[in-house]
Formats: sequence, C-alpha cells, structure tokens
Amino acid sequence: MKKDRRKVQSALIMVYEFSINMLVPIIMCTLVGVWIGRKWDINWIVIPFFFIGALAGYNNIYKTVRKIIGKKKDSQKEEEQK
Repeated sequence: MKKDRRKVQSALIMVYEFSINMLVPIIMCTLVGVWIGRKWDINWIVIPFFFIGALAGYNNIYKTVRKIIGKKKDSQKEEEQK
C-alpha cells in the first residue's frame, strides 16, 4: 500500500515539475515580449518570444526526462550486478 502511494506521489510531483518547467519560460518570455512591444510599439514581437519560451520549456522537460531515464538505467545496472 505504501509503495503504491509513493508511486502516485512521485507521478504527481513529476507532472507538477513538467508543468512548471513548461509554463514558467512561456509566461516569462511572453511578458518580456509584451513589455518590449509596448515600449517600442511593435506588438507582433510577442509571438516570437512566445515560441522562444516554448522552446526553452521543451528543453527543460527534455533535460529532466534524460535525468530520470539515466537514474532508472543506473538502478537497473545495480540490480543486475547484485
């Protein structure tokens, strides 16, 4: 029962981490784009900044997944050696 709860908690934490890793760069880049657009009267600049934020969020998630996969492979190697 406790193992099931740990797995569920771990999965929820991972979902929250992914959402934060994706949303924060998008929101921050969009806000910077809005600020620049209002300052220099080029409102279309928000669109490229949004996509830059999306790419940064994707990069964050990709790095996180690589870490998780690496940890799982390491733990599997340790179990095989025992």
